[in-house]
Amino acid sequence: MAKKTIGFVGPDGRTCMCAYTVSTVEQDQFIGAIIKGMTGMGPVMDAVRGGKNWALKIFPVPGKSLEDYKSAIITAFEKKEIDCVVIMPEDLIYDGIVDELIDAGYGDQVIGLTKEAAFIEGDKVKAKIWMKRAGVPVAPFEVSDAKNLQEIKGIVTNFIRNHGGAVFKYPYSAGGKGSRPVFRIEDILDVRNILLKDYSENYKTRHGDNKWPLLIEAWKSEIEISFTALIDKKGNFCILPTAMDYPLRFEGPPSQTNPVTGGMGAIGMHPAETPELIDLVGDKVIQPFVEEMKKGGILRPCILYPGCRVSIDPETGKPVDILVYEMNIRAGEPEMQVVARRLKNLGQLIVAAIDGKLDAIEPDVRKDQISICLALVTGPGGPHGQRGYPDSYTKYEPVLINFKSLGKRGILIVPSNMSWHEKTQRLISDGSRVCYLSKNATVKPGQKRGEVAEALRASLLQAFDHGLVRVVPREAEETFEPAEILFEQGNIAEAEFNKAKAAFEKANRLDIRRDPGRIYEEWDELFPDWQLTL
Repeated sequence: MAKKTIGFVGPDGRTCMCAYTVSTVEQDQFIGAIIKGMTGMGPVMDAVRGGKNWALKIFPVPGKSLEDYKSAIITAFEKKEIDCVVIMPEDLIYDGIVDELIDAGYGDQVIGLTKEAAFIEGDKVKAKIWMKRAGVPVAPFEVSDAKNLQEIKGIVTNFIRNHGGAVFKYPYSAGGKGSRPVFRIEDILDVRNILLKDYSENYKTRHGDNKWPLLIEAWKSEIEISFTALIDKKGNFCILPTAMDYPLRFEGPPSQTNPVTGGMGAIGMHPAETPELIDLVGDKVIQPFVEEMKKGGILRPCILYPGCRVSIDPETGKPVDILVYEMNIRAGEPEMQVVARRLKNLGQLIVAAIDGKLDAIEPDVRKDQISICLALVTGPGGPHGQRGYPDSYTKYEPVLINFKSLGKRGILIVPSNMSWHEKTQRLISDGSRVCYLSKNATVKPGQKRGEVAEALRASLLQAFDHGLVRVVPREAEETFEPAEILFEQGNIAEAEFNKAKAAFEKANRLDIRRDPGRIYEEWDELFPDWQLTL
């Protein structure tokens, strides 16, 4: 039987990871394809593959517009180069890519919601009201005018008194960066003003001088868990393995100097993952949500990705209640990377979602494995004193990767904002989250997850600290080049040259968050009787 090619649409790491997973784990049945990606993904995946017998396709998309994506996907369908696609970026769904593919006659081969249903993620206020009507448990919330400081103050003061804090949310698409927590009354003004600075132009475009809706939620300190669910056209669904995101730039509580980013890393399983938890989110969140989608006439094959807070039993760590903070209509980044790495049948699940047969299949999960991925982001420095991701950062600096050493350590490098410079024949950084380091480890009988996770995390951090992936700062190149010339001319001693060379070889623009995975050790101490369910 001919292999099916599954296309994952988008430019980032989750797209690359899903295509890689399907191509390697299910290579007898499927070929994974990246539709768009970044130009650095091909060379990196070729180096990762080496002599191994698996294939991964890349379909370039020349631009970023809806028409560019539409043309590339339809051409691939017409040439029978792909069998189905999964739309990853929410912006494409907002713009109506699925509607365009339906109109072109390929709707039955697409996982993703239509523009009509995009409000689920794209309009958080409307989605909250919609979820309450569906009976989905949501966190307490109010809607205010972002320009009405006194009204905001009253809402936040009540939330601080009753819940310990509040969260401001820009209610439209913000790439995962629109949430701003407030824990003290005296911070209300600063946090509100920073949010307005970031989104005032967006507000003006949408609402002019009318009210600017600001979603304000009660802060809940329960366990934060991300869920990913595949839904088919009949309303059958499968909940995939859990994940935990690290959205803050640095370790520690959120603050104006520790902002929310697109995600600095992810771990899976979530420490609180149990069969009871999967049942809870299915019964209380996904099932009523899907039923409401049916009633509204917007149900079709898709991904739902609810961000939740879960209350747990203090003795057992088992879940007792759940609240939804937001519902997304695409896979999380980077959460989907650790979800994919723990799945043995991602391709089969996608095909079942397309065929309306998710009731006949279960996720085949590596239940005894922990997966960690760490984002390697552009750090501070540069010609203009850039502060580093997510604020301001350098671009177009060379990326050096020691594929052999990474491979020996069992570490997968997942390129994200990385391009291939044809003239110089080298990889270059496009800034932001340049790539990810990813690795799994097995929890053997008698082992605690904390000790396994600690060794896993140490392996990833050691690879970073040893410079196995580097972005060479342009100032380091500019300093070393004269030293090379002077040494060749005999104008500096060998010892001085070697010193300059050693400094150059250590220079690295990349930065990393070092704590993802540490929570397993904390969980082991808090719940010593907690048992891994296989």
